Amino acid sequence: MRTHYPRTVHLPWSPGATADDVRARGTSDLAGREVVVTEKLDGENTTLYADGLHARSLDSAHHPSRAWVKGLQGRIGAGIPPGRRVCGENLYARHSLAYEELDSWFYGFSVWDGDHCLDWDRTVDFLRRLGVPTPRVLWRGTYDERSLRRLRVDTTRQEGYVVRTTAGFTRADFGRYVAKWVRGSHVQTDTHWMYAPVVPNGLGPAAPLWAARSGAGPDVPGLLGALGWDAAPGAEAVPGAEAVPGAEEADAEAVAEVTARLDGAGRTGEARLAGILAAALHREPRAALAARLAAGPLGMPTARRVADLVGLYPALREPFPDAERRAGLVRMAAAADLGVLHALAAALPGGAAGRERVEWSALHAEEAGLLGPDPLGALRDGLREALAPLDPEAADRCWAKAREAFGRGGISTAEEAVAATWRWRDPGAFPRLVQLCGPSGSGKSTFARGLAGVDAYVALDDLRAARGARADQRANAEVLREGLDRLDRALAAGGTVVWDATSLTEQQRGLAGAVARRRDALVTRAVVLVEEAELVRRNAVRPHPVPAPVLTAQLRRFTPPYPGQAHRTWYIGAGGTIEDTAGGLGPRGEGEHV
Repeated sequence: MRTHYPRTVHLPWSPGATADDVRARGTSDLAGREVVVTEKLDGENTTLYADGLHARSLDSAHHPSRAWVKGLQGRIGAGIPPGRRVCGENLYARHSLAYEELDSWFYGFSVWDGDHCLDWDRTVDFLRRLGVPTPRVLWRGTYDERSLRRLRVDTTRQEGYVVRTTAGFTRADFGRYVAKWVRGSHVQTDTHWMYAPVVPNGLGPAAPLWAARSGAGPDVPGLLGALGWDAAPGAEAVPGAEAVPGAEEADAEAVAEVTARLDGAGRTGEARLAGILAAALHREPRAALAARLAAGPLGMPTARRVADLVGLYPALREPFPDAERRAGLVRMAAAADLGVLHALAAALPGGAAGRERVEWSALHAEEAGLLGPDPLGALRDGLREALAPLDPEAADRCWAKAREAFGRGGISTAEEAVAATWRWRDPGAFPRLVQLCGPSGSGKSTFARGLAGVDAYVALDDLRAARGARADQRANAEVLREGLDRLDRALAAGGTVVWDATSLTEQQRGLAGAVARRRDALVTRAVVLVEEAELVRRNAVRPHPVPAPVLTAQLRRFTPPYPGQAHRTWYIGAGGTIEDTAGGLGPRGEGEHV
């Protein structure tokens, strides 16, 4: 069934309303409600379905400007369930405004399930899974007319803005909960765009990323350019290193094979992009890759997923005891999309024996139901709903215990998970450990000193300073023993304890981890990912800089922990804030594959 998009009323102060438009008499229906204000784009209103599309008119005929969006619908239509439709703006043809740096020629702004418009956050999540961007958010908060009237709109480059409630609504309520502000004289051409030669709008540097998300053939040079990767992958990770001879051709073949496997598995959106980037950048050291990607347009969640794919895929090629395989795959599923991971391991260059092990692993994963986009989703969502009234940290602890039980085969449903975790629900029954991980100068201590509710702080640098000099590494063994003893006493006393050390490797992290397990503590690893150039800059101005060779050695040794190796993992960027969380049972989306 085809449905035309409703007419959007103008806000009372919109200067662009004409005699044919409908102007809202007031905004009382928005009062007290959370709203989101997005940029209004100057294109053609278009609705996409699983099996087709149309412009605002249901019988819209062919036009050259619609050819590209028809191709997009062909790529993403399979991801639109029956009864749903995606409404957005086809921006291929230039209308009154010229766009030069679009992320895509189609932006989605609402998703409908029958006569119900999804809430804004679910809309963004659904569209991102398809590989469709949304208009830029200009403001969000409880409706405040004064704030909206103060919004600055560059009318030479922006047509206006649209206000809608963040909550979903029915089609009958569309006129109450959606309104627009449009610039005056917004149609500034003498000839209607449909009767003029088609002039495409310009795409920006992020367009190859969105094209890959939406199912287009990967433009590897464009993708690397969007990430600011101006050298051949693998050539600059190690000073003085050169690209592997013939690697470019081999990598291009590998990217093509990975892409084909991802498409065969039905991966779209961020999962498809992450798999393609991991194939293109698989020669890069994982820690450096995560830090560099996180500083760019991908953001931390996708950056660390790409890096984790690069770090984990070789493990699928190694011998592994079948008796322990299910538990190992479940742990991997907490860190990576196993469908993407197996596609990567099968496609990248490697020996025949390794490929056979990957195929064997994939059979086990399929039998265990772990090859889907979010195999732990039903378990997590059911536990999240059941434990919603609980203290968040107690709920996170229960989720970690449920993952372990699921990996052992002890439980298989959310109901069983709820029943199996009752003993860990008392928030006062266990201590908490926050274990910092990252090279010197990455900002670990600054982040940790800002945490609220910390009862004890154990820093190895402080213990060295108490012995005479924090830079003196000669007594490291004694300092470590003293630190672990203090950690043990602090966890035994209860509360939240911070362990401040570089903790660069799993072996180093395991020392404090063993103490935490003995005290049955909730373990949160706080991983700080900062680019090497920024670390060098910070080190130069620190009160206690580490020698340059020491910092270089730390960067070479740094292997960030994977999700699932602790109850929770926080990922902290150069700005010193948590930019991603894995292992938590918090709001939907945290630590989940999108």
